[in-house]
Amino acid sequence: MPGRLAGKMAVVVGAGQTPGETIGNGRATAILFAREGATVLCVDRRLDSAQDTVAMVQAEGGRASAYEADITDEDQCAALIAEAKARLGRIDILHNNVGIGLRDRSVTQLRAEDFDRIIDVNLKGMWLTIKHALPLMREQGGGGAITNISSMAAVASSNLVAYGMSKAGVNKLTRITAAGNTQYMIRCNCIMPGLMDTPMAVGGRAAEQGRGTDEIRAGRDAQVPLGRKMGTAWDVAYAALFLASDEAKFITGAILPVDGGMSAGVG
Repeated sequence: MPGRLAGKMAVVVGAGQTPGETIGNGRATAILFAREGATVLCVDRRLDSAQDTVAMVQAEGGRASAYEADITDEDQCAALIAEAKARLGRIDILHNNVGIGLRDRSVTQLRAEDFDRIIDVNLKGMWLTIKHALPLMREQGGGGAITNISSMAAVASSNLVAYGMSKAGVNKLTRITAAGNTQYMIRCNCIMPGLMDTPMAVGGRAAEQGRGTDEIRAGRDAQVPLGRKMGTAWDVAYAALFLASDEAKFITGAILPVDGGMSAGVG
């Protein structure tokens, strides 16, 4: 049977990952998209990490290539879309996965330079990839799907300022993009992961706090209502697969929690 993305051309931004014990959201999504028939351009600011993802895709017989870009730089975003057109011919799917949160702090403790960096990466960078992809997606016709990775931090209480603000902005950017592109049949949705067992979320926090990954993992697991266990990158990837597929052709502007029931208690 043909895959759910058979013949689709996909750009996964943030397809590499932080080194760690598990798999990250972007890498899992790139692998799953390829398994389902898409040709994937794996984009990351660390080319070697994107190349590792490509190797995993190709080992399974999938089609992928790697590209290096820092999406906080507008010229690099423009070049990325031009390269995607040259390699793929068109962009049917744009998946925006890039996000950081380390060194975030409370209102009074957060440093201005850390605030700027988190907002630039998590929100401005996502806007820039969409800004430069939309003209191509409109011109080529046939519609398309954009999926942005947000976070439960966009709506949940937290004492971390910049990350939550950036992800709330991602939700708003998603709705604005969806509303402004219905006439082109370009859909834009976002996923709000909850507590996930990924290298950045677990290993990154362990390193920053000087604690073991098992301790971090146990503390996070205990907060998840559904089974007292975090989700994995594959949970995010399967949600992204649905939103990118024609099965979701009548869905745009949606904000989908993938959170083990955490949002059910947020009012």
